[in-house]
This record gives sequence, C-alpha cells and structure tokens, in this order.
Amino acid sequence: MTRWNLDGGKFLCFALPLAAFLLCLGSAPLFDVDEGAFSEATREMFERGDFLSTWLNGQPRFDKPILIYWLQAASYWMFGGLLGPEWAFRLPSALAATAWCYAIWHFARPRFGPDTALAALAVAATSIGPFAIGRAATADALLNLLLVLSLFDAWRHLESARTAPLLRCYAWIGLGALTKGPIALLIPGAVTLLYCASRKHWKIWLRAMSNPTGWLIFALLAAPWYATALAIHGQAFIDGFILKHNVQRFTGTLEGHAGSLFYYALFIPLLLMPWTGPLFASLRKIKADCVSQNGHPTSSGLRRFLWVWAGFVVAFFSLSGTKLPHYALYGATPLFLLIAAHRDGLKRAAAHLALPTALLALFAALPFLCAVLSSQQLGNAYYRELFSEAALRAGPGYYAICGGALLIWLVLLFTPWQRKSPWHRLLFAACLQTVVLALAVTPWLGAMLQGPMKETALFTRGRPENVVLWRVSKKTNIADSPSVSVYRNAVTPTRPPEDGEIAITWFENVPEQGFVILFKRAGVVAALKTAPPAHQ
Repeated sequence: MTRWNLDGGKFLCFALPLAAFLLCLGSAPLFDVDEGAFSEATREMFERGDFLSTWLNGQPRFDKPILIYWLQAASYWMFGGLLGPEWAFRLPSALAATAWCYAIWHFARPRFGPDTALAALAVAATSIGPFAIGRAATADALLNLLLVLSLFDAWRHLESARTAPLLRCYAWIGLGALTKGPIALLIPGAVTLLYCASRKHWKIWLRAMSNPTGWLIFALLAAPWYATALAIHGQAFIDGFILKHNVQRFTGTLEGHAGSLFYYALFIPLLLMPWTGPLFASLRKIKADCVSQNGHPTSSGLRRFLWVWAGFVVAFFSLSGTKLPHYALYGATPLFLLIAAHRDGLKRAAAHLALPTALLALFAALPFLCAVLSSQQLGNAYYRELFSEAALRAGPGYYAICGGALLIWLVLLFTPWQRKSPWHRLLFAACLQTVVLALAVTPWLGAMLQGPMKETALFTRGRPENVVLWRVSKKTNIADSPSVSVYRNAVTPTRPPEDGEIAITWFENVPEQGFVILFKRAGVVAALKTAPPAHQ
C-alpha cells in the first residue's frame, strides 16, 4: 500500500479539512439565492423574537426544518458582531463539513487501514463539491454529515449486530429529519434495505427497522418541533413543507431546477474534481468489489455496501423531477472511500494530471475570460455589466496566487518529482486547488457577482426612506436577493417603489423620469422615486 513516510506530511494531510473549510470563510459576500435566504431567515428570528418557525422578508418560510437555523442563530449571536455575518452564518456548515471528513477517516481506519483512511479524508476535503457546500450558509453540509454518521453506524450494526450503533443511527436520522426532512430517513433506510436484500438478510433489516428504542429516540428528537410547527402554521405547514418542498420536489420540477435522466452522470465527475480520473478508475472495479471470482459475495460486504449507497443516491435523484448538483453529494462519501481504496492501481499519470493542470490554468485566466464575455454582447445585460469589472475586482493578489500556484505545479510536473506516484502528485494538485479556491477564486467570484448588491444594500442601511427590491424585467434575479435584507439589517420587500421610497434594482429598470440615482455599482442601483411635479 502507498504510505506517507513523513509524520509531517501525515499531519498536514490530517489538517486539510480545517484549511479547506475555515480558511478565509467570510471573505466572499453571501451568495443569493440560497445563502441569502438561509441567513436572512435566521436574522429574522432575532428581529421577530421567534426561534420556533422561520420567516423570509416577512413571509413564512417552509423550505427546511429548524436545526440549521438554530445553529446559524447560535453562531450569529456569538460571532456575528465580531467576525461579520458571512463568517458567522457559514460557520455551522464549515464545522459540519470538517466533522464529515474526520468521520470518514474514523470509519475507514479500522476497516481499510490508516493510510487509506487518511487518503479518503484528503479526497473529501479537496473535492470541489464538498468545498462548495462546506463553505455555504445552507443546510446541505449538515445533512451530509448526519447521513454519513447514520450510514456508518448502520454498517457498524450490520457487521457486529451491536445495539449501540443502531441506536446512534436512529439519533442521527432524527437530527437529519430536523435538518432537511424525510430524506434523512429515506436514504439510510433504502440503502440498508437494498444491501440486506442483496445478501438475503431480510430479517436483519426488519429487526433493525422495528427497534422500539430507536424509534423512541427518533421521535424524541424530531417530533416536538414538527408538532410545534403544525400547531403554529396548521395546513400552511403541510402544504408548504410536506407537499411542496418534499413531495413536489420529487414528483415535479421545483423552482425551475430540471434536468435529464443523465444529469448526475455529468455532475458527479465535476463535483469530485480533481479526483475525476480516480473516480472512473474505481468504477471499473465495481464487479471485483461486490463479487468474488467464484461468483459469491465477498466476505465482508463493505465495498458492496458502499457501491449500493452511491448507486441508490444517483438512481433516486436521477428519477426526481427537481435536480440540483449538490444532491449527488449525499452519495459521494462512499466514492471518496473507494477512490482511496483503489489509489494504488492508478495508471497513466498524464490522464489523471491533465484535469488539475487545466483547472489551475482556468482559475488564472477566469477574470480575462469574463472580461471577454462581457464584450461579446452575449446573454444577460446585467451579467455583462458585472463581468466587465471582473479583471478590476481580481486585483494583483488574485493573479499572484493563481499564477503562483500554476507555476509551482508546472515546475513540479517537469522535475524529478515527476517520479512520484500519480496519487501523490494528484494529492498535491488537489491541495493547490483548495488553496487557490479559498484565497483567490471564491473571494473574487463573490466580489464580482454579489459585491455590487452588498455595496448597494450597505449604502441604503440606516437611511430614513423605505427600501424595496424592484424587478421590472424577468431577465435578472435581483428580486431574488434576500442577502440585501441581511446587509441592511431590515426586511426588504419585493415590490414596485412608491413615491419617496428607494428601489434597489437593475439600472436598466429605472425610467428616465421620476427617479434619482443615489448609488450605482456595476449594474445595481439604489434609485429614489420622486413625486411627479404638480400639475400646472
């Protein structure tokens, strides 16, 4: 097996999750729509003095259960004033993603060995998908952690028949139901059912699923809040949370998030970059992992369990009417483990190293590409305006970090270091990618896409006029910018402005008469609507 010979190298690898998810966590503005919506709903808890239900811009919000909002509220209360809202609202996700990586390491160590466990941790900490959700003020990193803990403990029960892991599994599922609803029960239940069915262990599964103590733990954790939400909101909670955000999310297309049956076949390799090559190499091992040479199941069954887990998630969400890339991450953990387990079989180094080389080059060129796109009169005029400032917002620091990382990587590709295994070189590239994303790309992307909105919102904060979000044209998503309310520290309704009110909108929405532009950043303006002149 491949080994890390230096204790220092092992320590740095073990520290990767801390760097990946906490480094420059608050450097980018809150991204709309999701980060802005979660953060504003949490902020309104303090404004309303209501910590049992969530509201967004004064309207009930039934998208997700309460746990992530409680964690964000605690973080905002402790750190919001000191470190800023971005850092505070994202901290629960960053801690959940960090714990997710260490849970993978802890589970893999006794089953695959310490080196493979450390390799799996490294893959999880440096893939683009976990990086994105682990630094986002949403519920996804927390749900991923709870799904992973529940399925790891489900396997511990299956391999040992011990009761303690089973009861912990019920506890994780209960907390998952408080984070994102029924999906927290569906995935562990279905994965364990399919695995046990493949081994003809029906009685084991039925016994585990009918444990009365487990269901009591689940009910004690999840039922009180659901009962409270139902008592407060009644039928509106059933219609909004159960029917719309759970049933309709699977049976229909919600909020325009559609996709083909092969949607996740495209996005899983992207979410695991730069580990896409090892992913495809691992896919070729499915049969060997699940069945021995004589056609009988393998003795441990763990690798079969991991493939069942990944396969169910892909199949289930491929059949769902609503598709979002991060849904695939619910089944990414077993892939991290399998990639690490098969790392010694990597051949053709050039094929594996081409992608990270291209990614590092792309990061260095992104501001120039955006500037070129803005000059081509393509797509939305609002985004062309934003892209026109891409190179300016990058600054010397961006090019120094991205260019330096690319130069280091190219030098190492053509030195004696090239004799290192493909795995070691790919790991180094993944670490470079993570540093570049954290220090340069994410702050720049946030400044370009959300900077004008944040700056405009801060300009209007504390002004005596009423402020509204206004969208005349459906060509932009400015009306879907709940982060404005976060930065204004006040609810900002979405409607046309009245006389004497300030509208935050796209500059082309403002008529030539009847408005005074008070502030403008890129394509975003704060415009005061003035009263029409008296009739002469």
